[in-house]
Amino acid sequence: MSPRNQSYSSIEESSNVLDESHHHHAQKSSMKKMQLKSDSSISDLDNALPWKWPFFVAIAGAGLILIGKNVLHSILDKSSSLKPIGPYRLVEAQEGHNFFSYYDFFDGPDSIGSAGYNMYVSKEKAMDLDIAKVITEEDPLSGDPVDFVQMSSAPTGKGPRDSIRLEGKRRFDHGLFILDVRHQPDGCGVWPAFWLTDEAAWPRNGEVDILEGVNGQTVAKTALHTSDKCDMYAHVSPRSMTGDWEWVTGIPNQFTGEPDFKTAKPADNCWVMAQHQWGNEGCTAVHDRNDTLGAPVNDNGGGVYALEWDPENKAIKSWVFSPIQDMPENLIGTIETAGLEDVSKQVTPNPHSWGTPYAMFAIGEDTGCSASHFKNMRLVFNLAFCGNVSGNRFTRECPVLAEKFNVTNKKGLNDPVWTCNAYIESDPEALNEAYWKIRGVYVYERELRKPKNDIKVEK
Repeated sequence: MSPRNQSYSSIEESSNVLDESHHHHAQKSSMKKMQLKSDSSISDLDNALPWKWPFFVAIAGAGLILIGKNVLHSILDKSSSLKPIGPYRLVEAQEGHNFFSYYDFFDGPDSIGSAGYNMYVSKEKAMDLDIAKVITEEDPLSGDPVDFVQMSSAPTGKGPRDSIRLEGKRRFDHGLFILDVRHQPDGCGVWPAFWLTDEAAWPRNGEVDILEGVNGQTVAKTALHTSDKCDMYAHVSPRSMTGDWEWVTGIPNQFTGEPDFKTAKPADNCWVMAQHQWGNEGCTAVHDRNDTLGAPVNDNGGGVYALEWDPENKAIKSWVFSPIQDMPENLIGTIETAGLEDVSKQVTPNPHSWGTPYAMFAIGEDTGCSASHFKNMRLVFNLAFCGNVSGNRFTRECPVLAEKFNVTNKKGLNDPVWTCNAYIESDPEALNEAYWKIRGVYVYERELRKPKNDIKVEK
């Protein structure tokens, strides 16, 4: 998915400079006032200790500097030595009526990079349109009444659909992210996504697509999008994941412009401008099963998507469990107890017991991708239509509909994006399947602890 803001922003930097300038000005003014108030005291002390005063000031100043440095070094040593290496602890349990409190509703058009044929609306309008709500239904797994979050879209007279984009309020530098989704948007012209990003510093701070599909795809993928020097080649063992890299072919020859179908390579370079990959393709790992996304997952009653972003252990991993009954016991307990107020009764997630992930990315020291490629990211949910991905692939992936809603360009050739837009404008009944039904999102972070090799052993 393309972030809303794909250019580096200087606004924040400018505001910081202004704030800093104001701070220094206030500091100087405050110091001046203090000097005026203390002039008389200093004068009295000078008269009393005319020869000792310079010596006294020098000794006192040296002592304060020494103490200050020791305190600062102590604080820095303690904070820098703590690493997120302990067991996972719950940070957010996004469920039911509290779900939307963890997000801001973006109000406006889709980004230029995605160019979806939709308009994202505010929380108030979404509620009025009944496209963002909480419903109570019986949970097929437990038989108990459960609150589910439901998000969809609505047709408009202008053409683009009103839709929803949620942007998380909390920022992350690592974590374990679990999505229990009982229905995900599906169908031709539909482009849903659940992902992590930092739009203002994209791609410098990275992007991780946890769940994303277009035009009724049925195979789950996890994709990373980064700045340069983030390569998985020769750093990820085939045994470390059950899936494989997406294979790239048909890239236009840079001299002739003709598609090159003789060359094929794995999409294992995460740089958005990597050679011999599609623009902004990133490194993409695909599941080994073709029933892990879209309609098959919905038909199975939903699925659980889990992503572990663990830079200290040099990995980003992804799992999909569908049907939900296939979840490992530890993950079932983790989700069922996440909402309990009594922390002692919450089950601690243990990804090591979940089996081999379908996607594995090596990040951190001694890999081809430093951990600094991913930071300050937040969760995003959105539901787009057509646009630069779903739209451009519409004619190829939805040929029957493309023939029915065919729109041609000035040369008389089919325009896949305009054709997709025409289909969406018709408000087909099939778009009734384009909705999210979420049991919850559960976010964990590892406890901060001091690494064993940093602990000094007293002799």
